[in-house]
Amino acid sequence: MSEQTGAGEKLLYLMLGALVGAATALLLAPKSGEETRKMLVSKARESANTISSQGKVVAERTTEYLDRGKEIVQQKRDSLSAALEAGKKAYREEKEKA
Repeated sequence: MSEQTGAGEKLLYLMLGALVGAATALLLAPKSGEETRKMLVSKARESANTISSQGKVVAERTTEYLDRGKEIVQQKRDSLSAALEAGKKAYREEKEKA
């Protein structure tokens, strides 16, 4: 448990460091405030579009995997049902012989 906590803390510190570094870079950038704001808005839109499209891809793949899983479960259920019926039939036949 402590290893997971340590890894989580390291990831948090990494993300905070990246955020501080990005903020520092923006403050010290040679561009004007207006140019920087336009760039930030543009990058934010690009990121939002990328995240949105990736989310759609993940949702589609998840749906495909769920559908395939349902098919497999149904196939196994049918197979098990057929085997159970065959076993019952064989039991009845043997019981009638005796």
